[in-house]
Amino acid sequence: MTNIKTYNHGVAWEEGNGVTQGYSVNGTIYISGQFSHDMEGAFVGEGDIEAQTRQTLENLDRVLAGFGVARSNLAYVEIYLTHAQEHSEPCIRLFKEYMGQHRPAGSLIGVTYLASPEQLVEISAVAHTD
Repeated sequence: MTNIKTYNHGVAWEEGNGVTQGYSVNGTIYISGQFSHDMEGAFVGEGDIEAQTRQTLENLDRVLAGFGVARSNLAYVEIYLTHAQEHSEPCIRLFKEYMGQHRPAGSLIGVTYLASPEQLVEISAVAHTD
C-alpha cells in the first residue's frame, strides 16, 4: 500500500506554481526548491546571500517539520547559486552551521537564473522518515 503525504507553506502563490513543497511516498520525502520568503510569501533579503540562505534554510526546516522529521533525516541536498564563485563560501558556512554534525550527500550547482530575479539561492532536498 502506498503512503503519500504532502506539505505546503500556505502562501498565496503556491497554488499557481503546480508543485507541492514536500511530497512523501513510502518514507522518502522529496522537497521542492526552497528560497527566501516569509510566511506571507514576501521575498526576504534582496541582494544579501547570508540573509537569503538563512531564510531558505528556515523554510527547509518548516517542510521537514511538516513531515515530523529533523535535519538529521536529510539524505541529499542540492544548493543552487546564481553567483557560485562569489557566494559559495558564505552559503556553505551557513549550511554547515545549519547541519551541525550531520553530513548528507549533496551538490552545489551554479546557475544563471532562478525563479525570481532577486533570488540568489535555492535549496532542494531528499529526506527520509525513518
